[in-house]
Amino acid sequence: MAKRPRSRSMKIVKGDRVVVLTGKDAGLEGTVERVLPSVGKVIVEGVNVSKRHQAPTRNVQQGGIIDKAMPIDVSNVAVLSPTDGKATRVGYRFTPEGAKVRVCRRTGADL
Repeated sequence: MAKRPRSRSMKIVKGDRVVVLTGKDAGLEGTVERVLPSVGKVIVEGVNVSKRHQAPTRNVQQGGIIDKAMPIDVSNVAVLSPTDGKATRVGYRFTPEGAKVRVCRRTGADL
């Protein structure tokens, strides 16, 4: 399997509310828990959950089968607009002070 090239800057950040566009969890909404820019994936709370067998360790005293959220490709999620709650794309603009701000492409509101 070929190694995926490093992605450029990702427009989705930790804490964003996103909706899943494709796959078995299509339509589900959740909060981004972790961003993995080197592989172009995100981990979303309650989405793409799989069962993992966990052996007891010093950190985890109780072993067994646990639910673990697995990474999902960043192209399969979209940020939710803060005003109308629909899927949107992310753009950028600069404030007069020179700070870079993420904006909603649908409504123009700041994210």
